[in-house]
Amino acid sequence: MIYETVAAVDLGSNSFRLQVGRVVDDQIYPLDSLKEPVRLASGLTADKLLDADAQSRALAALRRFGERLRGLDAGAVRAVATNTLRVAKNVSQFLPQAEEALGFPIEVIAGREEARLIYLGASHSLPTASHKRLVVDIGGGSTEFIIGKRHDPQLMESLYMGCVSFTMRYFPGGKVDKRRLREAQVAAAKEIELIAHDYQRLGWKEAVGSSGSARAIADILEMNEMNPGGESGITRVGLERLCSLLVKAGSADALELRGVKGDRLPVLPGGIAIMSAVFEELDIERMTYADGALRLGVLYDLLGRFHHHDMRDATVASFRKRYQVERDQVERVEAAALSALTQLSAGDPDEVDLQYLSWACRLHEIGISVAHNAYHKHGAYILTYADMPGFSKKDQARLAMLVLGHRGKLEKLGGVPTVDSIWTLIFCLRLAVSLHRTRDDRAMPAWRVSLTERGFLLELPEAWLAENPWTAAALGEETIVWRQIGREFVVRALR
Repeated sequence: MIYETVAAVDLGSNSFRLQVGRVVDDQIYPLDSLKEPVRLASGLTADKLLDADAQSRALAALRRFGERLRGLDAGAVRAVATNTLRVAKNVSQFLPQAEEALGFPIEVIAGREEARLIYLGASHSLPTASHKRLVVDIGGGSTEFIIGKRHDPQLMESLYMGCVSFTMRYFPGGKVDKRRLREAQVAAAKEIELIAHDYQRLGWKEAVGSSGSARAIADILEMNEMNPGGESGITRVGLERLCSLLVKAGSADALELRGVKGDRLPVLPGGIAIMSAVFEELDIERMTYADGALRLGVLYDLLGRFHHHDMRDATVASFRKRYQVERDQVERVEAAALSALTQLSAGDPDEVDLQYLSWACRLHEIGISVAHNAYHKHGAYILTYADMPGFSKKDQARLAMLVLGHRGKLEKLGGVPTVDSIWTLIFCLRLAVSLHRTRDDRAMPAWRVSLTERGFLLELPEAWLAENPWTAAALGEETIVWRQIGREFVVRALR
């Protein structure tokens, strides 16, 4: 389904932002935007727990966003959370409250997925160009680096350093002096040094800054004519002058410069220190600014899903190729599993369930590339921890659970609620794998599957079961596996 109005919510480590846009001819035009300086990262304790005050600020902001989004369809809204909620140990307790306040699901995305979406947003807000661009996005808790061409990212990294975390660590109380600034710059440089060689080897023609820190620094340099020759954006010379003025003033609050915005002041020192290190380590002389970043990238990624250009499909195809999955077997299993789901859903399966089952079928054997023994566990591990563009951490966890559950005992999934539709998907995948254990193209008979009060019923011709004793034995083993978790799976032989 294609929507006229779409919305993106960015739960950043510094600010929460809402962007509402209208879709016209495959382009997104801004309708409304909201920003709340929640400073989530400042509420992260030394034990990486999100404190009560930060949670309270976050929930209040999400309730305001929820009021603006009221009436929009769930498919037209995508909410993503970044670094602070990636590392917070109590995120599983906080997230349900946050989703209730917003009224929509929230995805905690990995660093490289954040980088991909940032580049997608930045590239859609810049003039079309054939050359490679380096996009740098300094957030509250992490900084993303992306080299790409047109709308396609080629190299992506996310480093654990941001304007909020660096300001708290190196400029407590907002105090700035030469020693503290240098310590922050050196710390950032050490992080960037780890990726600098690969980035310089790939190269770029234009450096671009996105998001709040880059915008704030660019505004200060331009409005106070600190760039040489009246250049726009951020220059190395202008940045050095700003660092000198910041040290001289002793704090961001004492800076007597045009363009210094009140909501950006508390985290400005950390952003300036990181940007200085970026210029130094990557040998940048000038950086332009892009208005689009994560929120716009989320909107265009959402638009791609409407038009069946889902990045997740491309990622699944890439994984199949990387892990050398046997294509013919995957196609047999997928056809049988989707047929089972359609039958169990009375011919009208949920679209999201269809998607996940299809992806799981295509990826259920990737673990064989590690070892055949317990390959389902290897596959689940890969899907849990690999970078999977387009997938949130929650998406990956669900996919990994399907792959883990497609063989072996089911007690290992005991924590999954009995009402979760994933049990039906696991049944469909296990059934399809059992029916095609021989891994050949022998003709399958007409078979039916249906729901019972306590589980599932499979009906197969008695003659076919007699001719295929290995498969019949596998199905018999399945009935025992389901019985062990208190569910029913009956195989009925039809004469």
